[in-house]
Amino acid sequence: MIEDARAAGFDLQKRTIHDWIARGLLDQPLRRGAGRGSRPGLHSENQRKLFLLLLTKRDEMPKLPMLALIPLSIWLWWGVNWVPTRQALKALATWFGDGARRKQVCHDAALRVLEQLDHPLASETARARLVRLFEAISYRGRMTAVDREELETAARSVFEPQSVFGSTGLVRAVGPSAMPFTVEALLTKTSAVVEAIRVLRDNCMTEELLERAKTLHLRSKREYAELRPTLEAQTAGPLSALFSERTLDEEFNAIGTDLLLVIGLLLTSPRARSAVVGTA
Repeated sequence: MIEDARAAGFDLQKRTIHDWIARGLLDQPLRRGAGRGSRPGLHSENQRKLFLLLLTKRDEMPKLPMLALIPLSIWLWWGVNWVPTRQALKALATWFGDGARRKQVCHDAALRVLEQLDHPLASETARARLVRLFEAISYRGRMTAVDREELETAARSVFEPQSVFGSTGLVRAVGPSAMPFTVEALLTKTSAVVEAIRVLRDNCMTEELLERAKTLHLRSKREYAELRPTLEAQTAGPLSALFSERTLDEEFNAIGTDLLLVIGLLLTSPRARSAVVGTA
């Protein structure tokens, strides 16, 4: 690997390779022989190509959590002949493990939720409370019954202000009829994501769960690709961005968060679990 790097014009230390193996950017080399005196292990041709790709992208993405999305995306789209699931599991943990990044992601996600839920007659106090609660729950990776109740109250104060909906008994839904956005939909999605966060933080992720998440993710992507143009055409305002076509960069950057949601749905939704069983 060192020779490959130097031949391509890169200078790095052996410890970098060991670190990348530990973090899932590379897989373990294949052992040759057994016992004392066995020959050094070799990486597969595909792993050597991945190694050179990582070196090429290292200046563009100097932080390992972002660099880890490269093997994760290759595993997702090209399969285990390129990146085995054991390596993808480590890569996912590396992407997830950047605490500062996760906090910023949680804050940005809270602002997106506010944009999607916002009603013009909601108060600034209600908006600030929703952002604060959503960010805190997402960052902790835990949502108790009390947290859920508080989040629902905060979301309804923004999405269904008392001054408008208080005496009607109506439930507001926006977006396309095939995929309406409601407070209940927000709570379902939030519950799924925080459960996935808990599993990752507690190091309880397994290769089996990750493989099932891959199956559900790929199936959902195919189905969504067929529906997306119709959903986009039926949606206006802040929600329209939800159904716009992603660029390749956006697709790449969203791999971690997309998998996080799918993992959470597998953990919390019987319907998601049955969908995977149905494809087996």
